[in-house]
Amino acid sequence: MKLEPLLKEYRLVLKLNKNLSKNTISAYERDILDYLNFIKENYNCIDSRDLKSDYLKKYLNHLYRLDTKKSSEKRKLSAINSFYTYLLKEGRIENDQIAKVVGPKLDKRVPVVLSHEEIDRLLLAAKGSDDVLNIRNYAIIEMLYGSGLRISELTNVNLEDVHLNVKLINVYGKGSKERIVPLNDETVGAIRRYILDSRPKLMPKDRSALFVNKNGDRISRVGVFKIIKELAKEANIYKTISPHTLRHTFATHLLEGGADIMAVKELLGHEDVSTTEFYTHVSKKTIFDKFDEINNS
Repeated sequence: MKLEPLLKEYRLVLKLNKNLSKNTISAYERDILDYLNFIKENYNCIDSRDLKSDYLKKYLNHLYRLDTKKSSEKRKLSAINSFYTYLLKEGRIENDQIAKVVGPKLDKRVPVVLSHEEIDRLLLAAKGSDDVLNIRNYAIIEMLYGSGLRISELTNVNLEDVHLNVKLINVYGKGSKERIVPLNDETVGAIRRYILDSRPKLMPKDRSALFVNKNGDRISRVGVFKIIKELAKEANIYKTISPHTLRHTFATHLLEGGADIMAVKELLGHEDVSTTEFYTHVSKKTIFDKFDEINNS
């Protein structure tokens, strides 16, 4: 059977059975399609019966020559292997048509984390004036740093998910898994002010969305990235930061302050505590860097 219709079939399976977000499903589809285009152009392979066991190795060599990031290679390999597993299970291919390929080992890089002083400068820049967009931007920064949300979680928050009277928010993370995250007083105040003073003036077209852009549409990931980039520049922060930097910073600052690692795991929505443990190394590095800075000054 032709491979591209099989990919559409697999996309439907992911949507119905795997409980994955739209963004994750689209990422799987893009990565698999890139591979299918490669074998189509180079080996005229368009049918599942024509797959060869060395195609995946050749594709990874192709990515290597393109100087693709190791993390991207690993992600693509994972998507393709999952597609192969589906084809094998459905009897579309035979075992000898695929080969087990070990992905590249990832270098564990310490993520960018802001200091307390840098966070204060970023929040001050966001606070700015009483302009409706500044009020919104301050609420966004407060929620990202104060609650450790992922960018997709923030953009998907609806008004009904926010419970300011009890200082809680319902968050839908990876795989649409729900968790309840507490809000601190500053974040509650920032969101309340945004809802009362700013959001109505932005005339939201999507009445369910908490955060909207200047046109009234639900704010996008790109929109939030742009806001943070501009605020970092205004705050004289020269690190390359993103919305995820604020999540890293949230976790690191909690652990530096003595928070229990299992509590931080639940707040971040991690499946495995080993993912959260990574921040203990980041936290120690931050402390040692500060120690060196003091001693060398």
